[in-house]
Amino acid sequence: TLGDFAEFIKLATDKGLRVIIDLVVNHTSIEHMWFQKARRDKNSKYRNYYVWADEPLAFERENLMFVGEEDSLWTYDEEAGQYYLHRFYKEQPDLNVSNPEVVEEIKKIMSFWLQMGVSGFRVDAAEILIESYGMNKGEISELEGVLEEMRSYINSINSDAILLAETNINPDKMCVYLDEGRRMHMLFNFYVNQHLFLAGAEQKPDALVKALLRLPETDEQTQWLNFLRHHDELSLSLLTKEEREKVFERFAPQEEMRIYGRGIRRRLAPMLDWDKTLLKMVHSLLFSLPGVPLVRYGDEIAMGDDLSQKGRESVRTVMQWSDAENGGFSTAPREQIVKTVIDNEQCGFKKINVLASQKDPDSFYNWMLRLISIRKQCPAIGMGVMNIIETSHKKLLIHTYKHGEDQVLMLHNFSREKIVVTVEELGMKDFRLADLLVEDLQQVTNKLELQGKGYRWLRVYQ
Repeated sequence: TLGDFAEFIKLATDKGLRVIIDLVVNHTSIEHMWFQKARRDKNSKYRNYYVWADEPLAFERENLMFVGEEDSLWTYDEEAGQYYLHRFYKEQPDLNVSNPEVVEEIKKIMSFWLQMGVSGFRVDAAEILIESYGMNKGEISELEGVLEEMRSYINSINSDAILLAETNINPDKMCVYLDEGRRMHMLFNFYVNQHLFLAGAEQKPDALVKALLRLPETDEQTQWLNFLRHHDELSLSLLTKEEREKVFERFAPQEEMRIYGRGIRRRLAPMLDWDKTLLKMVHSLLFSLPGVPLVRYGDEIAMGDDLSQKGRESVRTVMQWSDAENGGFSTAPREQIVKTVIDNEQCGFKKINVLASQKDPDSFYNWMLRLISIRKQCPAIGMGVMNIIETSHKKLLIHTYKHGEDQVLMLHNFSREKIVVTVEELGMKDFRLADLLVEDLQQVTNKLELQGKGYRWLRVYQ
C-alpha cells in the first residue's frame, strides 16, 4: 500500500539511503482507463494519448524488443477499428509523447512520487520514449525537448532529484541525453558494459579501452552508471555478430542461457564459473571505471540463477538473506511467493546467503564491503579525468585518475598468466606508490606483480 511505501521511505531516509524508482511512461496497460476510453470513442481526448494507424507501418525485425515472444509492433483493436503501436508486449500500448497533454500527465506522475519522498527516477526505455516512429506529429527535436521538460520539472520540486536514463545506445547517440547537463543526470553505460564482456571473452582489454575512449565527455552535472549485471538479460545488441558469438561462446555456451538472439539470461557468478578470483577482478574493474558503480542485489554474495524459469525470470529470483525458510525473504508459504526461491545444492539459499557471508571473514561479501569503502576514499575515480597508460603488456589494463591532490593508479590483468611491470614503464619512477586494495599488503618497489586475473589499486604520492 502507499502507507507501506511511505514507511519504507522514512526508514530508508533514517538510514541515510536515497530511493529512486522506475518511471515507465513509454506505455500503459490495455486495462488502463485512458486506453479503454480511447478505444471506445474516436473523439475522446484519450484517443490521441496513444499511437494509432489504419494499417501497420513497416518495421524491421531488429526493432522487436522480444524476439520469439512478439512478432509485430502493431495490434489490431476491434473496438477501436485501428491498429495501435506497442514496442513491447501487445498488452502495453505506447503512449503518444508528442501530445503535450501526455507530457503533462508524466509531470503529474513524477510530482506524485517526488512528494512521496523519492529522490529520482530510472526512466525506462528512454530511447523509445523519444523515438518518433508512428507518431504523426512527432518531430524528433520536440520529443528530445521532453527530456528537458522532465529535468526542469523535477528539479523545480527537488533540486537533488535525478533522472537516470535506461538507453542501450552507441556513443554517437548519447549527446541526445547529455546535452550540456540539460537533460539526463545519469546514463546506464550499456556500451561499455557490452565491450567489457567482449574484453573478458578475448582475455585482453582492447575492446574495453576502445569503448572507454569513444565515450563523449561529460560535465559535472552528468555521470555514467557502470554495471556488470542488472535485472534484465545481458544485452549484446551493440556488438557485431562475430563479437556477440565470442561472448556467447565464453559466457553462455548453451542455447538455454541465451535470449532474444542478442542477450544472456544468467547471473554474474555462474557466468564466471563461480571463480572467486575472477569475480573480485571484474568488480575491482567495475569500481575503477569513470562514473558510478551499480551492484545488482545478490551479486555481493555471488548468488546464482534459475534457468528453468522463463525468459528474464531466470535472474529475478528472491534475495537469499539466510538459510531460513524461503531464504529469509518471506514467511509466506512457498507456493504464494511470486518469484522463484533457489533451493538446490549448488547455489540455493541454504548454501549462499547474506547471514552466512557476514559470518565468514573470507567471504566475497566482506571483500565487497572493503572494495566499497576504498572506492569512497578515492574521489578522483568519480570526479577526475581518466588516463590510460600504454605498455608492452597487451593483457594488462592500466589507468590513472587525478583530481586535486588525489591521484590513483589501477592495474587489471585480463590473462590467466602472471604479469610483472616496472614503475618506469608506468611513468611512475619519481613517485611513491602505496597499495590500497590487496588482501596481503605488498611493498611497492621497482616492480609491480599481478597474478593471473589479478588487480592492484595504488595511491600515487609526489
